[in-house]
Amino acid sequence: MTIQSEHTLATPANGSIKESLAVETVRLATLISGQAPYDGTFSQHIPGLSVSRYSRANKDDVKSFDLPSMLIVAQGAKTVTIGQDVYPFNQSQILMLPVALPIALKVTHANHFEPYLSVKLVLDPHKIAELALRVYPHGVPAATKWSAGYILSADVGMINAASRLVECLTNTSDAKLLGPLVMDEILIRVLRSPIGSRIAELGFAGSEAHLVTKAVAWLRNNFSHQMKVAELAEMVHMSESTFRVHFKSITSMSPLQYQKALRLHEARRLMVSESMDATTACYLVGYASPSQFSRDYSRFFGSPPKRDVIGLRQQVTTDSNLPLE
Repeated sequence: MTIQSEHTLATPANGSIKESLAVETVRLATLISGQAPYDGTFSQHIPGLSVSRYSRANKDDVKSFDLPSMLIVAQGAKTVTIGQDVYPFNQSQILMLPVALPIALKVTHANHFEPYLSVKLVLDPHKIAELALRVYPHGVPAATKWSAGYILSADVGMINAASRLVECLTNTSDAKLLGPLVMDEILIRVLRSPIGSRIAELGFAGSEAHLVTKAVAWLRNNFSHQMKVAELAEMVHMSESTFRVHFKSITSMSPLQYQKALRLHEARRLMVSESMDATTACYLVGYASPSQFSRDYSRFFGSPPKRDVIGLRQQVTTDSNLPLE
């Protein structure tokens, strides 16, 4: 299922506003190019900030695990798949991922002359809660619709703020002193957007979204443990049926599917990064049966463990910049 995008942050009222948006987006792309001189994802010295460049489209999805984040595209296009939901987005659009999730990525439009360029900010729930109190001093409006991801069309103010944030990277003092302030501005603009109340609730203890993120955090820290959904629901003070509904609406998958994805991603990391054999990795991530692990791995990543790891290592040898961000 392809997800429709949310309403825009601001609808251009006339051609001059559209032109200003186009000019500002080109400026952002130029600034990103300066920080990403070749293909890859580059972490920056402003905590939580990275920029990406990819000069060719992907034939296949790349499986990854992403932290809560927002991605602003300056050039090119990409799709992100979460569970069965597909989120296509392109130039001047923003993808919001409020919860840590296993995802599949594919750059769909990029070439050497017009590479895919984006800037990514990792979301801090504590910072969101702090800023939400200022944006919503009389309380956060009730959120009526949840999703694992949201797509927004950015306005000139948002793209301009992203440009100023990347520009801060050219000066160490600016990055240290001004960078965090511009990041706050970007988050405030998101909180004032049509999805602002849904993002705000992630930072407030007791909200349904916050309780699900608490369960997600437990799963991330204890993915190798045996887990009963009823016990996880009790941990966050929900009935099992209510917990299942809210968990799936916010993550696009069931708790058991989420746990399985976590286990498989960690097993893959152990085999690729630490040269661990499949059987050892299988037991370390919580599987009791190597054969079941191999079947699940093949269905999830498209190849059995050994073949997948060999392919990844060969790809890293020829192109060390897999599009994982």
